Amino acid sequence: MSSEHVEKAPDAYRTISEVADELDVPQHVLRFWETRFSQIRPLKRGGGRRYYRPDDVALIKGIRALLYGQGYTIRGVQRILKDQGLRHVQALARGDAPPAADAPALAATPAVDPPEDIELDAEEMEDVEPPVDEPVEAPGLDDELRAKLESALSELSACRRMIDAARGAE
Repeated sequence: MSSEHVEKAPDAYRTISEVADELDVPQHVLRFWETRFSQIRPLKRGGGRRYYRPDDVALIKGIRALLYGQGYTIRGVQRILKDQGLRHVQALARGDAPPAADAPALAATPAVDPPEDIELDAEEMEDVEPPVDEPVEAPGLDDELRAKLESALSELSACRRMIDAARGAE
């Protein structure tokens, strides 16, 4: 296989590896985002191979910009998609839309990647308390640290929902 990069037309479909390379995120993160954002719908061909349309790539770029660049949580991006629409998030990726007015003032923070392999002890998971939806007052927490903790909590809640869904499928 050649190491040369073949330049595709702007309207060509992209594979998951091409999109992952372009956005500098692992492929499993793209698959995870598909489970969190129903708007991401690549074509799936034989063997489940994914092909992303240009609009899919623009949407994923916008989602990445909101998560990594502006510090939104997955739930926050879902709210933006619901309130402002798919085209707005795609426009963010192209730089055609201003960031949301309520964007957190954070530097680029890495999102938590979903685990690739994890072994769970069902008895241990029974002891885990469900997340609290109300903010807890914690003296000494600055806004940046609070936002990072809220993002981590959102990711953990998403993992918990995936675990609960997997248990229901057993």
